[in-house]
Amino acid sequence: MKTKIVIIEDNIPLADGFAEVINDSDVFRVTGIYNSCEEAIQNLDIDDPDILLVDIELPGMNGVEGAKRIKKSKPKANIIMVTVYENSKMVFDALCAGATGYLTKSLTPKMLLDALNETVEGGAPMSIKIAKMVVGSFQKKPSKIKLSPREKEVLNLLSKGNSYDSIADQLFISKNTIKFHLKNIYIKLQVNSNIEAVSKASKENLI
Repeated sequence: MKTKIVIIEDNIPLADGFAEVINDSDVFRVTGIYNSCEEAIQNLDIDDPDILLVDIELPGMNGVEGAKRIKKSKPKANIIMVTVYENSKMVFDALCAGATGYLTKSLTPKMLLDALNETVEGGAPMSIKIAKMVVGSFQKKPSKIKLSPREKEVLNLLSKGNSYDSIADQLFISKNTIKFHLKNIYIKLQVNSNIEAVSKASKENLI
């Protein structure tokens, strides 16, 4: 069964281009294309998306607010923000709204498919520039939370946009071992996602 994708983008040629790339793949298919969050939200139950590609600047409800509402209706759905913006406020707004990842519209077809595959694997695709901003913009301060050296390595690689497969290859461990470390990290940091873990670890000066 193919992973279902919904595109929310008011630039019709761009949306059609994304859809063509996605539908040409063997593992993904587009179940809906919308130029507004309002219309997409009305059809969430019909489209039942696994992943949504959401523009930030949209007519009516913007993508950040749309992401919040989508997560309320479909908490297990992954949202990837796709936008021309690369400023920290937009990054934080999108991540705080529940976005799994954040990519720029200059991405290539291969980058788009790689991001979708990484999301399916449990990763958090972000452009290198955005990942560095997210990590670097937190105010550093001492923390009482203690992470093991291996847990810090896993978080550092996640913060750089690495997938589970890539982390496993670099650290010479299995994906199950990575998930074990992440489970412990979640407990220690009191978070529920990779994005939250990286964000809190950065804020607490742990990585």
